[in-house]
Amino acid sequence: MKAAREFVVNTLVGGIFIVVPVYLAIVLLLKGMQSAARLVKPFAAMVPDWLPAETFFSLLLVLLACFLVGAAVRTKAGRAIREKMEKVFFERLPGYGLLRSLTQRLAGDTEESAWQPALSEIEDALVPSFIIEELADGRYTVFVPSIPTPFAGAVYVLARERVHPVDVPFTQAVRTISRWGSGSGEMVAAMRSPTSGPTA
Repeated sequence: MKAAREFVVNTLVGGIFIVVPVYLAIVLLLKGMQSAARLVKPFAAMVPDWLPAETFFSLLLVLLACFLVGAAVRTKAGRAIREKMEKVFFERLPGYGLLRSLTQRLAGDTEESAWQPALSEIEDALVPSFIIEELADGRYTVFVPSIPTPFAGAVYVLARERVHPVDVPFTQAVRTISRWGSGSGEMVAAMRSPTSGPTA
């Protein structure tokens, strides 16, 4: 009964972590398109009525705005402004830093050190895990996901020698977990020395 309850809760939490960000992104996109519709009306009026020009131009304008913002934050000045905003506003939100690290990992940011795939020694076994941070005393905070839900599980603080970073992409580690451990052999083969520390 307890195992069934844990399975339902972990699966539900994992689904929420996937559905909620997607839902919020869609809502924000639709809101942005509604605001942009006023700006594109003059251009849409020049297109035949049978074409959904207003919707198309609104979507195009929102995507262009997102692209320009993304390009701006890649500049030196843009990065400085983004970091300032994060420190003043966003980092005060619970879980923002961890969510940002996860998002950057999903986007393939190789400079992000959090969520480094690893194999951790729990009792007498090696379990797929993610290094969240390194503590001042050299120990690691690791997140051990609950199979097959990658984003629900337990957090451990383990000695450095019990944590073995692996040189595989974050997405590959998530895929292994979501497939009930299929592909773990590649993680074992890519296991590094516990003394080398996590790298992106």
